[in-house]
Amino acid sequence: MSGKARHARMSRRAFAVTALSTLVAGGAVAGAALAGAEPSRSNGKGKRATRELRGMWLATVANRDWPSKQGLTAAQQRAELITHLDTAVSRRLNAVFFQVRPTADALWPSPYEPWSQVLTGTQGKDPGWDPLGTAVQEAHARGLELHAWFNPYRVANNTDPAKLIASHPARRHPDWVVPYGGKLYYNPGLPEVRAFVQDAMLDAVRKYAIDGVHWDDYFYPYPVAGQTFDDDAEFAKYGGAFPDRASWRRDNIDRLVRETAARIKAVRPGADFGISPFGVWRNVATDPLGSDTRAGVQTYDDLYADTRKWVRQNWIDYICPQIYWNIGFAAADYAKLLPWWAGVAKGTGTKLYVGEALYKAGDPAQPAAWQDPAELSRHLTLAQGHPEAKGHVFFSAKEVGADRIGAMARVVADHYQQPAMPPR
Repeated sequence: MSGKARHARMSRRAFAVTALSTLVAGGAVAGAALAGAEPSRSNGKGKRATRELRGMWLATVANRDWPSKQGLTAAQQRAELITHLDTAVSRRLNAVFFQVRPTADALWPSPYEPWSQVLTGTQGKDPGWDPLGTAVQEAHARGLELHAWFNPYRVANNTDPAKLIASHPARRHPDWVVPYGGKLYYNPGLPEVRAFVQDAMLDAVRKYAIDGVHWDDYFYPYPVAGQTFDDDAEFAKYGGAFPDRASWRRDNIDRLVRETAARIKAVRPGADFGISPFGVWRNVATDPLGSDTRAGVQTYDDLYADTRKWVRQNWIDYICPQIYWNIGFAAADYAKLLPWWAGVAKGTGTKLYVGEALYKAGDPAQPAAWQDPAELSRHLTLAQGHPEAKGHVFFSAKEVGADRIGAMARVVADHYQQPAMPPR
C-alpha cells in the first residue's frame, strides 16, 4: 500500500507524539478476548453487535510507521512495536495489519528473502530479534489479532538492482524483474515468479500463528504516463489464449489470488485471506456494473485486478477497499462507494471491511471535510446502515497514536465505547 503519491503513503511528515486519549481504556478488550468472552456494542439504534473488525495498518516501508528510523537497537525497535500495539488496545481496536514484506524482503528470518533494511539500514543484516514472531506473541497477549501484510510484487523503490544485496532473488534472477516508474517489480506474467512469491509469503504463514494474510493495492503497478511495463516476451509466450494483453494480465493476478488462497487454507486453515484494493473497481461510465464515480484509476483496467470478481466468486475471506475520500467528494464519494461495495459483498460470504484515510484528518493539503474531526465518525455511522460492512481499518498506526485533530478519539467516543471481537 505504501509508495503512491496519491495516498501520501511515503509521507515523512513528522507528527508530534501526543499522550493517548484518556477517553478510552483498553483493558476490557484484552481481558474479554483472552477470556473468550463475546463482548457486545450498541450501534446507537438499539441493536447489539457482537463482532466487528476494528483495525489499523502498521506500515514499515520507508519506515512509515515503524521502526521510527533505521538502525535502532533491537530493544528500541521492540519497545516501539509494543507501543503501537498498546496504542491499538487503548483505542479499543482489535486487529493490527503488520507489514512484514514491504519490498521483497522480510521482517522474520526467511530462507527465501533477506532481512529488510528498514530494521538496520542494511538489507540482509540480522536485527538480532524476530519482529513478526514478537508481534504475533505480543498482539495475542493483548487480545489483538495480528494479520501479516505482504506486498507480492514490489522489489525496490528504485531501479538499480545493484542496491540489492548480492544474494537477493531479484539479482539471481534478473529476468524476473521489470523496472517501471522509478521502481523494480517482479513480473506477474512469469509462472516461476508467481510460485516464488507465494513460497516466500507462505513461509511466514507456516511458522507463525498469524490470524490473517493481507495484501494491499499493488498488483501490476499504478500507471505512469509515458512509460510501458515491458512484458512483451512473457505475453508472447503465455498470452496466446487471451483476446488481449489486459485479459492475460488480469488472469495472472487472478491465478495469484486463487493459488494463494488455496495454499493458505492448506497450511493454516483458521487464517483469513484478505485484500485491500484501491477503492474503485470501475467507474459506471466504463462499466454499468461500476460505481458512480469518476476516479482517475480503475483497478480492473489500470492494475489488472478484478477485485469485484474476487468478492463475487468468494475467492477471498474479506475485501477492504481503500475508500479514502470524504462524504460528498465529487469524483469518488464515500457515501456512494460504501453502498456499492456493500452490494458487491452481499450474499457472497466475503466480509467487507472499509479502509479509512485517518492520515488525511487534519492535513491542511486535504479538502475542508478532512479538517472536521467528525468526518471519520460519520463514515462509521453510514456503515451502520449496511450490514455487509463488518468493520473498518485505519491508515495508519502513526496517526492512530498522534491523532492530530482528534478524529480517532471521536471515532472511539462515538462508536467504540464497548469492546468487540473480530468477525470469524
